[in-house]
Amino acid sequence: MHLIPTVLCGGAGSRLWPVSREHNPKPFIRLDDGQSLIQKAFLRGALLNQVSDILTVTNREFFFRVEDDYAELDEKADHIQKHFILEPFGRNTAPAIAAASLYAVEKISADAILLVLAADHLVLDQAAFEKAVLAATKLAEQDRIVTFGITPKTPETGYGYIEFKNEDVLRFVEKPDYVTAKSYVDSGNFLWNSGIFCFKASKMLEEMGQYCPEILNETKKAIESAGFSEGFNLKKVDIHPQDFETVPSDSIDYSIMEKTKSASVIACDIGWSDIGCWRSLGDLIQTDELNNRISGEALLKDTKNCTILAKDRVIGAVGLDSLIIVDTADALLVVDKKATQDVKSIFNILKTQNNDVHKLHRTANRPWGTYTVLEEAKGFKIKRIEVKPGGRLSLQMHAHRSEHWVVVSGVAKIINGDQEIILNVNESTYIPATHKHRLENIGTDMLILIEVQTGTYLGEDDIIRFDDVYGRAVL
Repeated sequence: MHLIPTVLCGGAGSRLWPVSREHNPKPFIRLDDGQSLIQKAFLRGALLNQVSDILTVTNREFFFRVEDDYAELDEKADHIQKHFILEPFGRNTAPAIAAASLYAVEKISADAILLVLAADHLVLDQAAFEKAVLAATKLAEQDRIVTFGITPKTPETGYGYIEFKNEDVLRFVEKPDYVTAKSYVDSGNFLWNSGIFCFKASKMLEEMGQYCPEILNETKKAIESAGFSEGFNLKKVDIHPQDFETVPSDSIDYSIMEKTKSASVIACDIGWSDIGCWRSLGDLIQTDELNNRISGEALLKDTKNCTILAKDRVIGAVGLDSLIIVDTADALLVVDKKATQDVKSIFNILKTQNNDVHKLHRTANRPWGTYTVLEEAKGFKIKRIEVKPGGRLSLQMHAHRSEHWVVVSGVAKIINGDQEIILNVNESTYIPATHKHRLENIGTDMLILIEVQTGTYLGEDDIIRFDDVYGRAVL
């Protein structure tokens, strides 16, 4: 047996807006202990006995974020060989699991057992989790496809349910209404569907060949033609967009779990939460004497049962009850605790309006570092740009904007049209619209510069790339 924790990292986390954004989804949210949800998922697998490989399936655009988050854990998990499958866009969980199973059998071990973990869930009881994994792997060795069922404590309407008897799955049930959910909990015959799975990779491929052959066959073609690279402690498969377009989108629940005759369930109590809304995330914060949960700095008067998250500013709250307040640099959310599932509607409205607040924070992460929008108005935008040592922006051009760069810390190597120049602190360059340009940090410290953009259009999509060391799309 070769157990391979497999982390699935995708989705927008729209119910956790404004902290979660399309380009900064839920797995990268940091909790009060400083760890992101995807770091916790990685450690959850790395701390299991005899685990030497962890496979992550994620969007190509998130690879550098995942890699950076994992790198912070190297002291705790330096024995782990990291494997990545990079998707050009999401196709739901069935193709992701098909790709992981194909890769595991071909590249790691023919007798691989995959332990599928969501990158954005939380498990608080590692010892109970390890016990459940041990039970699940024993069933997986008997060619069972095992799901982890969470013993329900309350009639939650935001979760799917599993009806079970002993270790047999009788049926899967979609998210029920409150009355139905209460009857499920009262019966003792139902578990919450956690989205954690354990199975032989070869068995999953066999079941997919029977129940969703098109997903399997198209994913296999995409994997076979994908690019493969490896470095120290890292192996990576990069799927080409044109090959992935033909793969049907479907969930593993619909395509396999509701059809297979090999489904088993392990009932467990592992401190699991899918962190599906602000109420569940807020519940991780300790309460004060009036049942308020505060992260950041807040001044309260006659306020109870509230959750307030504010990292950058002081929040004042007077005479409030049962509200959630989430403050970020460019967006503020105020929601009744009973309506936290509806935050997604705000996210969708912003997306429909093409408002970048659904997509980006003022500080955006890039493979080479970060940029922060300091000020923006009609005709101009001011950014602070930080480039990591060795970081290198793409060779690019903008059609509608010019840029002024002023170095405030570090040493920059810059291509500006036909020129290649070195800029030190307090030196600058002007880049007219339509000029090819590139920025590189050739020093050993962080390169920091101020960028002033001027032009008729300042959107982030006004960019044509001619060359990029991070594998992003080029002309």
